[in-house]
Amino acid sequence: MGKTRIIAIFTTRGDVGGFLSYPYIFNRDGEWIGWVNEQKQVYSVHGHYVGWLSSDPRILRKQSSGYLKPIHDPPPHPNHLSPPASLPLAPMMAELPIGVNDVLGERPELMPAVDFGDLRDDMD
Repeated sequence: MGKTRIIAIFTTRGDVGGFLSYPYIFNRDGEWIGWVNEQKQVYSVHGHYVGWLSSDPRILRKQSSGYLKPIHDPPPHPNHLSPPASLPLAPMMAELPIGVNDVLGERPELMPAVDFGDLRDDMD
């Protein structure tokens, strides 16, 4: 079996904000921060809806979305990702419509690593 392809996920400013190794999403340090389903809906490692993966690729979210969506069970915990040594240049980013946020650029707290975050379940 070949190695899974790693795709850079960008911020609107053109920085690499994370990586996709389908279905898993990792931060720049290789820590698991979420996953994407076949409909390109993005969830945090704690199962909370975050937004969607756009075609450029960015993780986008409507400002008012996500609070009433059901929590999903995450897939099995992946191994740590070794980020690529060289990063690709960002494509030209389309301007975001009013009311849409770039999650990795503006709201990274929505996608904490598995051991962090205000939205994780209490460990009693």
